[in-house]
Amino acid sequence: MSTATIAALLAEIVGEENVSTETADRLTHSFDATQQQFLPEVVVYAESTEQVRDVVRLAASRGIPILPRGAGSGFTGGSLPVAGGIVLVLTRMNRILEIDTDNLLAVVEPGVVTADLQRAVEKHGLFYPPDPASKDFCTLGGNIAECAGGPRCVKYGVTRDYVLGLEVVTPQGEVITTGGRTLKNVVGYDLTRLFVGSEGTLGVVTKIILKLLPLPEAKKTMLVQFATIEGAAQAVAEIIRARIVPTTLEFLDGTTVNCVRPISPIPLPEECQALLIIEVDGDRELIERQAQRIAEVIAPLGVVGTRVAQSAAESELIWQVRRSVSPSLRRVNPDKFNEDIVVPRSKVPEMIRLLEKLAARHGVPIVNFGHAGDGNIHVNVMVDLRQPGMKERMDEIMDGVFAAAISLKGSISGEHGIGTAKSRYLAMELDGATIAAMKAIKRALDPDNIMNPGKIFADGAAR
Repeated sequence: MSTATIAALLAEIVGEENVSTETADRLTHSFDATQQQFLPEVVVYAESTEQVRDVVRLAASRGIPILPRGAGSGFTGGSLPVAGGIVLVLTRMNRILEIDTDNLLAVVEPGVVTADLQRAVEKHGLFYPPDPASKDFCTLGGNIAECAGGPRCVKYGVTRDYVLGLEVVTPQGEVITTGGRTLKNVVGYDLTRLFVGSEGTLGVVTKIILKLLPLPEAKKTMLVQFATIEGAAQAVAEIIRARIVPTTLEFLDGTTVNCVRPISPIPLPEECQALLIIEVDGDRELIERQAQRIAEVIAPLGVVGTRVAQSAAESELIWQVRRSVSPSLRRVNPDKFNEDIVVPRSKVPEMIRLLEKLAARHGVPIVNFGHAGDGNIHVNVMVDLRQPGMKERMDEIMDGVFAAAISLKGSISGEHGIGTAKSRYLAMELDGATIAAMKAIKRALDPDNIMNPGKIFADGAAR
């Protein structure tokens, strides 16, 4: 069946204005943050569950690959139409359907931007904690697909910890519901958790029920400079040992500090070779005591400077240091490979040292920062792909990065997912029986392999 015929059939479902085979629209939805590119045949913009259902039914009846897509901001290729077919764009399903202040929940569509929901619930004195770096433009449907995290997850957890229920269109075009509006629900299999983090390979999420929390009264932000990464890591352990769980515990290693130093809004002396951004929230009097206690327990660990924000403006200044990282990296080399590995938080210094050895062995800078409280390290390999043989060397470097994480009982992905970029490393972390069980689930729900095919599994299929 020709693309024109498929487009005409899709137009009968969503209207001609919501279907495009134009090159510009296909290009717009052909790439993500990996900068890889795969052109779909058709782009469809859905505005309701019924439209999603009928579009999926059409794709299923013709065996056409279909890819649900939000903002396309992922780092592992999860939203790339590697098999062509239909890209089903959900950004127009962007309504906050309900904010239930009595039961502390929100009901939203998948195209709602994460930060928009946060601002909306905060007006009611409520709080939605997951805060991926892309929260100002990423969508909640994408957060569900990848089980997004962010700096606050050390205290509050990740996306899956806030999903009470889902409405999902299956690969056969059936509408199912999982979970519900209650905190307790043990009726049947926990399909909600199955769909969260499945990268759009098992169905299309069309409605989300999210748990909310009361908005903390206040927060306090600290920037602490250390002489060594070991001191910073030990500080994390001592803070937790003091029975304080901060909202965030962000770290920058020595290489990152050196990159940021020339443009940092806060002076970073040469003896600073690691830093922590620590934030606590809650009752105003409590966080004052916590900040004081943190300063006490970390003082013997090679602290070379501490700045405690006394206002919202000072807090923003501290976070500008963290936000300066990405702009500063291009000064090192033009091309960046960004991975997000996880190790037990006590192993962060050892992982950093292994990465330093890897960088020295291959003669490339590796810049590391991330979420020290949960051991989630954003590893940035900075190279110049114009150099002969660099693409081939990158495979060896990435092998070394992931092997080091696994050797420390860690994981190859903390919040970016697997997609296409990490599929060949899946067997490094999971044994054959575990992968076979995952493929069996994929086959059971999507026997024709039309729903976002080519993701997660190295062979590109669930066979």
